[in-house]
Amino acid sequence: ENREAMLNSRSNRLTEALEEANALFDGVCRAREAALDAQFLVLASNIGKEKASELHSEMSAFDSTAFAEDLLTFMGINRIEEADDSEDDQSGFLPRDAWKKMGEEAVKYFKRAPVFHYMLGSFKSEPTVPKQRIERQKKASRGKAEQAMPAQLKKMEESHQEATEKEVERILGILQTHFENDPDTPISFFDFVIDPNSFARTVENMFHVSFLIRDGLARIKLDEDELPVIEPTKPSGGGEEESRAGARNQVIIRLDQREWK
Repeated sequence: ENREAMLNSRSNRLTEALEEANALFDGVCRAREAALDAQFLVLASNIGKEKASELHSEMSAFDSTAFAEDLLTFMGINRIEEADDSEDDQSGFLPRDAWKKMGEEAVKYFKRAPVFHYMLGSFKSEPTVPKQRIERQKKASRGKAEQAMPAQLKKMEESHQEATEKEVERILGILQTHFENDPDTPISFFDFVIDPNSFARTVENMFHVSFLIRDGLARIKLDEDELPVIEPTKPSGGGEEESRAGARNQVIIRLDQREWK
């Protein structure tokens, strides 16, 4: 209520209020009374700060030139005496221990190391706000893609395997038909697999025939001219166990386009 009166530089109301509060504080015995005293101290401090900022003292402002002259005098140079001594050529030069002398004196007023300031801000930056929704959507879509890929590959593998089995069965049927029509005439392996119009088809035929040889459904042997001939195997009573027990040799046939032509 008396804020404006207390802010007056000629008024002592603030000092009187502080003295009265000090006297009342001696009788404080309850927590509520101590809280009121703390609240009063905050108000008095704010008023005192405002009152001090409005004071206009008659003190002279800081004079950098006068300070420099005093500093040089402390460091060992007397400008007045040197001005009178015009014959001294060394006038204006600092003694060798001038800065050391000032440093030793300045150390007395620094009781702690200067505070470290970051030139480019603190190393500990604030964490960026993660975009959780976008990340979850990406992870969800990625998981769906990963789940779909094996199914697609499995489906393609199954379809490719089925096509290979059908082609192998078709070639076996052709081989058995030729052999039934003329069982005494051996079938040339190259005449059986080579497609005169397609090198790729020829390689596929050799690939499919290899399954017949592997499964024991057909066999390859050499004729009198040392050329390979193919014939289907006759079913025996022992089944696959006897065919697997027999000796088998694996052969790699090399065929390029020049030889194919």
